[in-house]
Amino acid sequence: MIAARESETAQAQSNYTYRQSVTLDELNSNGLAGGTYREVRDIIFSPARERIEQMVGKPLVTLTHLKMTDEDFRDIREVQPILLTKEQAFLYETQFRGEENMDGVDCFAVQIRPRQILDGQRLFDGMLWVSKKDYSVIRSEGQAVPEIHTLKTENLFPHFTTLRQKVDGDFWFPSTTYADDTLYFRGGPQHIRLRIRYSDYHRFGADSKITYDK
Repeated sequence: MIAARESETAQAQSNYTYRQSVTLDELNSNGLAGGTYREVRDIIFSPARERIEQMVGKPLVTLTHLKMTDEDFRDIREVQPILLTKEQAFLYETQFRGEENMDGVDCFAVQIRPRQILDGQRLFDGMLWVSKKDYSVIRSEGQAVPEIHTLKTENLFPHFTTLRQKVDGDFWFPSTTYADDTLYFRGGPQHIRLRIRYSDYHRFGADSKITYDK
């Protein structure tokens, strides 16, 4: 039921344009930002009606300790706004963890973990909160896996939370991803703060808006 509803959500979202704003801060021992990566992309349709990404301006890069990797960018686009569609569901094992009211919505709490991770895959390991009303995922919390360790490099990933909001009173689309975590590299710990905002949802060819349930 969850995968079926997530597939419907993915199909609906594929007909929307939106803006994705990413900010990653390196924090020093005082909790202040020392370096930043910031980018804004619009997910739009080309004149040929193909879905494309368009960078808004140039990314701001002042990071001094960290480097954005291909895996980081994949996680931003695929893992942190995870949609557990029918095509994705077979990659995971699931376990029911009880019932909980989350953000004012009565939910099932479901843990999902990768069955196995093949070379090159980026997957999610964590919890989903699923509306008891229509099986929509309204919140996810976990980590992108696997972390990558070699003799020369380390690629570590933060624990994050992704919130969703209803769009046009029907489907729940990602609205915010945030992480405030410490990555423990061999060379020492690095405190980071990540914020991703998904905004300005508009159905292609129509006006749309985010609505907030009470």
